[in-house]
Formats: sequence, C-alpha cells, structure tokens
Amino acid sequence: MMSVRVSLMKQLIPVIALTTLTAATFADAAAPAPAAAAAPSVGLCYNRVGISRSGQDNSLSVSGFLGSSNVLVNVETNSGTAGLNTAFSSGKTSGDTVSFSVGYVFKNVYSDIDAAVSIGSGNQAVGSSFSVNLRRGLNEILSGLEVAVGYKEQKYDADQSVIFGSSGGKFSAWTYEIAYNINKQFSVAYALTAFGNLDGINFAGPNPKNVNTVSIRYNY
Repeated sequence: MMSVRVSLMKQLIPVIALTTLTAATFADAAAPAPAAAAAPSVGLCYNRVGISRSGQDNSLSVSGFLGSSNVLVNVETNSGTAGLNTAFSSGKTSGDTVSFSVGYVFKNVYSDIDAAVSIGSGNQAVGSSFSVNLRRGLNEILSGLEVAVGYKEQKYDADQSVIFGSSGGKFSAWTYEIAYNINKQFSVAYALTAFGNLDGINFAGPNPKNVNTVSIRYNY
C-alpha cells in the first residue's frame, strides 16, 4: 500500500510542477507593463532680452525675476519713425520712448498655464497701463512651441494713470502670440495685437487697429 502511494506521488509531482510553471507564465504575460516615467515639465523662461519690430518701430526689452521670487520686472525702449509707437505719440515726441513695468507671475494656475499680472509706467507717448498675460508651452505638440494671450488697458495721455486716474479715456489691446524656442537660449515669436477704443487718440499716422510684431529673444 505504501509503495502505491509513493509511486502515485512521484507521478503527481511533475504534473503539479508543470501546472504551476504554466500558470506563472500566463500571469506574467497578462500583467500590464510598467508605465513609462513621465517627461519632466519644462518651465517657461522669463529672464530674457528681446528685440522686436512692429511696422517701422524697433524695440529692445529686458525682463527678469527679482531674485528667486515671482516678481517680474520689464524695461523697454522703443524707437520708431512711422509705426505704432509714433502713432501713439500724437506728435508729442519723435517716437522714442522708454517704459517699465512690474508684475507677478502665477505659475501653473491651470493646466500648465502661467498667468502674469503687471502695472506699467507708461512713457512719453501714453499713460500707465494694466495688463494680464496667459502663457503656456505646447511641448506635447512640438518641443519648444508655446503660445500666449495678453490683454492690456492703457491711458490715452502720458500724464494720466490707468489705475489712479479718474479723468480721460483709455484704450485696450489684445495680443495673440506664438513662439518657438530654438534651443535653451534663443527663441523667435510672431504676435498680432488688436486695439480697441482708439477714437480718443489724435494719431500722428494711420489708426493701428491691428499690428504685427516679430521678435527674437535671448534667455539668460
């Protein structure tokens, strides 16, 4: 009787082993492959120097964060003879202006969108301004691609404030921009600015309802 049991066990052991190995093989094949590590998010650069051209106007701007904060400072100088800046000067200046702005960048407010809110000093041509700019990278479509949408309100007259001034009118501007970062240092951009509420301005030239701007920027 004992010999029968031993013989039976010897026959069952290979069957059990084969069954176990087969089940393990199918389980490994059915198991989902480990998810690939997500690509690291590339932040948008705000420390940069830009050269832009709108019509006959040329501008040079420098922007950057104050230290490690999200406070953004921008300084811009514009020199033009017959373009947008000269049109806004209304004969007050030759078209050469200098302005600066201070704002704050709220990073990744929604779906990788950065929101910047800023107040501008105005210049020799127009008064101070208030602006909001939304910016997002589109690396999921094309590495280095990004878009931005901005809205600005600015006083007609250079001696008026859009924030504190109560008299005088103001105009508005929507800007739509697409940019491509060639590498970590250089980028190119095209922007279309659509102006509104311009009736109160005595233009030195044609009414610039829509302005095209081409820019080259260096990230530092």
